[in-house]
Amino acid sequence: MKTWVEEQAKSGRYANSSDYVRDLIRRDRLRQEAIAEIQGAIDAGLASGPAVPLNRAAFKARMRAPNGG
Repeated sequence: MKTWVEEQAKSGRYANSSDYVRDLIRRDRLRQEAIAEIQGAIDAGLASGPAVPLNRAAFKARMRAPNGG
């Protein structure tokens, strides 16, 4: 792994090995935050109860209302 990190640093994109490792950590943190956000949306959807058929006429009427429904 050390060799891999050093090669990535030498590619010119990073100033040194530490910069490469910091970038990996930052990207992993952002990925974990995105996963948590998606999981939160899934959990909220599941907690909202069973799905009901869409009433298109009612939906369109709400969207056309002055305050958006």
